[in-house]
Amino acid sequence: MFLALAVGLPIILMNMLLQSLATMWCLRFYNKRMHERNSMIAGVFGLFGITTIVMIGNLLQTVTWGCLFFVLGEFDTLHQAIYHSGVNFATLGYGDIVMSDKWKLLGPIEAMNGAMMIGLSGASMLAVLQQYIQKK
Repeated sequence: MFLALAVGLPIILMNMLLQSLATMWCLRFYNKRMHERNSMIAGVFGLFGITTIVMIGNLLQTVTWGCLFFVLGEFDTLHQAIYHSGVNFATLGYGDIVMSDKWKLLGPIEAMNGAMMIGLSGASMLAVLQQYIQKK
């Protein structure tokens, strides 16, 4: 159990850093390109740009977990590892692929990490949307 926590914690910290970077990029994108524009088109493109940044950030986090699973030897292919990671990160929990008992705890650890990071992604997008609405 402690081994899984020790291996999972650095990945969680790395994902928190990735999420923080994505959030800062969102704010920078909004402030530099969309803050002064009041049109609906500007709002749509602003929200689209921020959603894109957030989605790329979440995908990178999923790939990070998948690479860990692959390096640990849990999966034969990187594709399988990233698929399993995506299922965990998005908290879908299909259960069609299960990790070994040694590393099984990494699944729920990733799910908790994913729930927090996806929640923060939504909060970032909502903050920008609220700023846009307040300008109107």
